[in-house]
Amino acid sequence: MADKNVYQFSARQILLFAFATAIIAVGATAILYSVRDYAGSIDPSNTTFAESTAIPEGISDPQTVSDEQNSIEVYRNVSPGVAFINTTSVREGVFGTQEGKGNGSGSVIDTSGHILTNYHVVEDAQKLTVSFGGDKVYDATYVGGDPDTDLAVIKITPPASGLTVISLSDSDKLVVGQKVLAIGNPFGLDRTLTTGVISGLQRPIRARNNRPIDAAIQTDASINPGNSGGPLLDKFGKMIGINSQILSPAGGSVGVGFAVPVNTAKRVIPQLLQYGEVRRPKLGASLPSVADLREQGYRMPVEDGLLVLQVVPNSPAASAGLRGIGGDGTINDIIVGADGQPMKSLDDLYRLLDRKQFGETVQLDVIRNGTRVSVPVRLTPLANTSGRTRRATE
Repeated sequence: MADKNVYQFSARQILLFAFATAIIAVGATAILYSVRDYAGSIDPSNTTFAESTAIPEGISDPQTVSDEQNSIEVYRNVSPGVAFINTTSVREGVFGTQEGKGNGSGSVIDTSGHILTNYHVVEDAQKLTVSFGGDKVYDATYVGGDPDTDLAVIKITPPASGLTVISLSDSDKLVVGQKVLAIGNPFGLDRTLTTGVISGLQRPIRARNNRPIDAAIQTDASINPGNSGGPLLDKFGKMIGINSQILSPAGGSVGVGFAVPVNTAKRVIPQLLQYGEVRRPKLGASLPSVADLREQGYRMPVEDGLLVLQVVPNSPAASAGLRGIGGDGTINDIIVGADGQPMKSLDDLYRLLDRKQFGETVQLDVIRNGTRVSVPVRLTPLANTSGRTRRATE
């Protein structure tokens, strides 16, 4: 009994863990319901995205024209489909009501008026407007967003004259060195063109909620504040990525920019249109990293893994019999592997679950009271699940 008591949390530590988890979950859930009513009314079956293997009309075969002419043609034909997004947010502060304004870029993805952009461009905005380089300004509505991939969709009522739709390419077929073009609104300079090459592939970057975004495209095409959400294009004028981040000590472009691959957007968009969010499988448990706990001075029975701190009732984790820490602080379960892969951090679990579908089963390797056991977990939807609460539970 004495050995078992070595690996315990005090009642105070348990309360601190539970309080922090609850604060994140409650705060995030409150945001969710403000956007769900509109998103639920959209029928994604009515939306057709512009995906084609043909060269878009108005753009010559790049092999038959100069590089300069290719850039001119791509810009001339695609830039009318690049949106200039303006946002307004209102916050109550110590000094009264404060209004914040921001701007970014987006891409028209269908004739119905849906526009793809970054989640961080439209996050917390109370008012959205869109323009396309002229005097006409369109009111826009937030459709849905996914903070985990930093992608969002907004919508305008399309004009009678129609919209220029930007075709989507296949980002799995990209190679380092190929030409790319970025069109956006850096520093409010609408529909600015920059060019460059793909500098790297499979770059790991992080969304603002600290979730990993795998397989990002690195480019040396100049990307600056205001470019966020705009398209990264290939020489055929097709979107290969969504410009999202820059690496810069001073905050300006130094030739290291990152774009979310368009194939990631293809997976996300249908759910944003249907649900207003991306519904990913979750275990339904609070899972702090063992390594992080050890760094904080906690004594743990293993070097690496994910401690099962709390289990959500009626969740996949609960149905599989996973056990959170006991009322006396006793550690019960630590996840050390899943489907044969080591689980050292939540990033490892995120990547595995992102490849899973509801109804599939994950085989967990669990250290339970000093013994390694295998626990199958069938992935079923959680009630009121939301990507915005994922930092609280996974």
